[in-house]
Amino acid sequence: MTRLLFVHAHPDDETLATGVAILHHVERGDDVHVLTCTLGEEGEVIPSGLAHLEGAEGDPLAEHRRGELAGAVDALGVTSHLLGATAHGGHTAYRDSGMVGSAAFAHPRAFAGAELAEVAALVRSTIEEIDPDVVVTYDPQGGYGHPDHIRVHEAVRAALAQMPSAPMLFVTLTPRSWVGEDRVWLASHLPAGSPYAVPSPTDPIAPSVVDDALVTHAVIDPSVVGRQQEALRSHATQVVVGDGWFALSNDVASRLSGREGYAVMDPSTGEVLPGGAAGSAAGGDIARPGLLGARL
Repeated sequence: MTRLLFVHAHPDDETLATGVAILHHVERGDDVHVLTCTLGEEGEVIPSGLAHLEGAEGDPLAEHRRGELAGAVDALGVTSHLLGATAHGGHTAYRDSGMVGSAAFAHPRAFAGAELAEVAALVRSTIEEIDPDVVVTYDPQGGYGHPDHIRVHEAVRAALAQMPSAPMLFVTLTPRSWVGEDRVWLASHLPAGSPYAVPSPTDPIAPSVVDDALVTHAVIDPSVVGRQQEALRSHATQVVVGDGWFALSNDVASRLSGREGYAVMDPSTGEVLPGGAAGSAAGGDIARPGLLGARL
């Protein structure tokens, strides 16, 4: 049995960014944990009936999204942890920072503004408590540049770099060819008259989309998409779930393809390691299907 820890910034990130790998490993019988670093206080609320939570005094959205996270991790079948919750009455130590330049970004508890050493120490404490074989988080750009995602990446790397016997670090990356395939699929599968936009082949792509050769490992398991959709429905303030696709508050559809790309990273240097180095680091076992996927 392998123990894996997925580290994310906000509720819903665990299912959106790494839900396929999480469910794949749960179904293999592995011990899977999710560490969430904020409660997503700055999330944009989609349902009109819950719009009063967004930006309200006292951050009621935080408590609501904590409940959504509980539903999602229950559907995923994983153990959930909140960063610094023991010392903060069950809440996270930090607050959702919003985007750069927003009022939330200047909040005294903003996650992105916290001292990196302080955040890394909390992350390291959780890693040592769980003692995983593998830690998984965002790429250096945080998927799409969110400052909280970037801070998670930085803190995880700093924590692991300080550990004498650190677990292997995987970061999320998407092969460029998959994006083109997914956009074609969306164009042919969204219902006629759908209010959700389908990205065109020439629309911008996220920073985490890279040349296929840079993605050294993949989890490809379409059988888990139904359970991923179930988990996403728990995050009702943030996500609209369709049949094989989802949309966020920007009303742009994205495919739930049942596949995710990863690469092994050296936490000290930030260098993406070739497949051979990854296999060596795990006693040659990383190539077996299921342990964050076979090599591409």
